[in-house]
Amino acid sequence: MSSTDTKPSTAVLDHDKVADQASAYVAQFERNETPLQRFKKFLHHYPIAAPLIVLLLAVISFSIIVGDRFLHPFNLSLILQQVTIIGVIGVAQTLIILTAGIDLSVGAIMVLTSVVMGRMAVNHGIDPSLSILIGIAVGALAGFINGLLITRLKIPPFIATLGSWNVFFALNLWYSKSETIRSQDISNIAPLLQWTGQTIDFFGARLTYGSLLMLGIFFLIWYALNWTAWGRHVYATGDDPEAAKLAGIRTNRILMSVYVLAGVVCAIGAWVLIGRIGSVSPQAGTMTNLDSITAVVIGGCSLFGGRGSIYGTLIGALVVGVFRNGLALAGVDVLWQEFTVGILIISAVAIDQWIRRGTA
Repeated sequence: MSSTDTKPSTAVLDHDKVADQASAYVAQFERNETPLQRFKKFLHHYPIAAPLIVLLLAVISFSIIVGDRFLHPFNLSLILQQVTIIGVIGVAQTLIILTAGIDLSVGAIMVLTSVVMGRMAVNHGIDPSLSILIGIAVGALAGFINGLLITRLKIPPFIATLGSWNVFFALNLWYSKSETIRSQDISNIAPLLQWTGQTIDFFGARLTYGSLLMLGIFFLIWYALNWTAWGRHVYATGDDPEAAKLAGIRTNRILMSVYVLAGVVCAIGAWVLIGRIGSVSPQAGTMTNLDSITAVVIGGCSLFGGRGSIYGTLIGALVVGVFRNGLALAGVDVLWQEFTVGILIISAVAIDQWIRRGTA
């Protein structure tokens, strides 16, 4: 090999010289966005922002319209008490909707498990703590049945839970014999069932143990959804189940776990319900399934799955509670209170559709 073959060519030397002197600047293309587009992107990244803004505006408006009565600590604690049951059942509904499903049977599961707890403790003389555990087990079984219908028989969640809603409600009437267990009987035989309705004073506010239990459930589910692999799999399953399967996620197992957990949460809601009304009634909470969907939708959770925050549901429940309480203090008829809630639901879904369209 000749000496000339080992020397780098002039073209290579020139190329290296030019490369060393080249600028490291990377071309950037600016995208002019209007303030509305930036606000839309902000709402897309922070779904909880929209319901939080509505809640703050509602509190400010009613404090001006109604006055000091609305902002009194007792009234604010009353709002929290009024939304406690909806909040607990809303947690169960949020888990289902995050997987792009919907559960119409949550209210029926709650009432059925409340009847099981009451009759086990009062009518059959079983220890109240064991009666509560049996009720929770019944709630888990109900959720397991819903999960089987959806994952094994491939029935759409709406149809499956619509059918189970009727089944669970019929079982509730059959087992309870359409009889209400009186508050006096519960307080004498099984006062633990009414524990969630007991109150504690806090700077003029009266908080129930049920409300504190609700906040604890929100925190635990928030942690599970945001800091565990299971939570990431729930979001992935709701966002794109086929992509989740390709990523190695067992979507059927995730769906089954979600429905079972939702049943357990509904059973805890049954305990809260007994404490709230003091008795066990087979007719109580029949509209809770719709109220829970209302809280979830207003809270910014997308009905298409994979998007939403568990604390958004709490804010959504508070929005409904604030509007109903504020309008009642202002002397507005119940008819128009429900009209307002309906407008809130339609507006929340419309905003969600607007945010999803054309957002990167």
